[in-house]
Amino acid sequence: MHVAAIASKEAFLPFREYQTWYRITGSLDSGKLPLVVAHGGPGCTHDYVDSFKGINEIDGRAVIHYDQLGNGNSTRLPEKGPDFWTPALFLEELDALLKHLGIQDRYAFLGQSWGGMLGAEHAVLKPIGLKALVIANSPANMRTWVAEANRLREELPQTVQEKLLRHEQAGTITDPEYITASRVFYDRHVCRVTPWPPEVARTFAIMDEDNTVYRNMNGPTEFHVIGTMRDWTIEDRLTLIEAPTLLISGKYDEATPLVVKPYVDRVKNCEWVLFEHSSHMPHVEERSLCLETVSRFLSSHDTDA
Repeated sequence: MHVAAIASKEAFLPFREYQTWYRITGSLDSGKLPLVVAHGGPGCTHDYVDSFKGINEIDGRAVIHYDQLGNGNSTRLPEKGPDFWTPALFLEELDALLKHLGIQDRYAFLGQSWGGMLGAEHAVLKPIGLKALVIANSPANMRTWVAEANRLREELPQTVQEKLLRHEQAGTITDPEYITASRVFYDRHVCRVTPWPPEVARTFAIMDEDNTVYRNMNGPTEFHVIGTMRDWTIEDRLTLIEAPTLLISGKYDEATPLVVKPYVDRVKNCEWVLFEHSSHMPHVEERSLCLETVSRFLSSHDTDA
C-alpha cells in the first residue's frame, strides 16, 4: 500500500454548453486500466461512491469520479424537463469524458445502481476501449426493480407501512413523518451503516436541495417510479456485452437477486459476488472487501489488449 498521500486533480469537462465536474485520483500513466466510476440515482452525486478512490491505494490505478450533468458540482439545470434527461444524454457525456481524458481506447468502468444501468447501455454498444465492466447493485429491468422494492416494503413493520400509505394517498410525501418512515426502508435496504457516513449523508442532502434529475427520470420515491425510466429494460440486449463483467450486490440489497439475475444469466462473461453483510452499498458497508474484490477483478484484465 502506498504510504504517501495520493495526488488528485479536479477539473471541469466542457460538455455541450455546460460543465461536468470530474476528479482523477492517481496517475493516468500508471500502466493499469484507469477506472471511471459513475454514481447512481439517477440524480445522486459522486460523494457516496467516493470510497472507490481507495482502489488507487490498493493497486495504483487511476480512479476517475464525476458528477453527471445536473448533479453535484456539475451544471445544475432545474428548468429542464423529462425530455432532456435521457440515457442518451448521459452516454454522450461519458463518451465526452473518455475522449477528454484520452482514455477512450483503454479503460474500465464501474457503475453503481443507475450508474450500472448506464454502464450496461454503454457496454452493449461494444466500445472498443472498454476492457472491464463492474455493475454494482443495478437493475436490468425497472419493472422488476419496482416489484421487488414493493415486496421488501411489505416486510417493513405494519405501522411503518401504514404511515407510508397514508401520506402517499394524501399526497404529503414531503411530510417529516413520511420521510422518517421511508428511512426505515433505506436503513434496511440502501445503507445499513447507521448513522450514515458523512459522504452518504452528503449525497442525500444535495439531492434534497435539487432533485431535478431523480424526479424526472425516477419519480418521487423508490416505490413510485413514474419518471422517464419507468419502462426501461436492457434484458433483451445483454447478450451484446463483450467486456468481462463483474456483478456485485448485497444480501439485503434493494437490488435483490431477482433484480440482478438477468446480468448473470445473459452476460456471457459475468462473475457475481454477493456481499453477505451489505445492502445497496457494499463499498460503504463492507468497504475493504468490496474494494479488494473490484481491484482483483480489474487487475486480472490490466493486460488485456
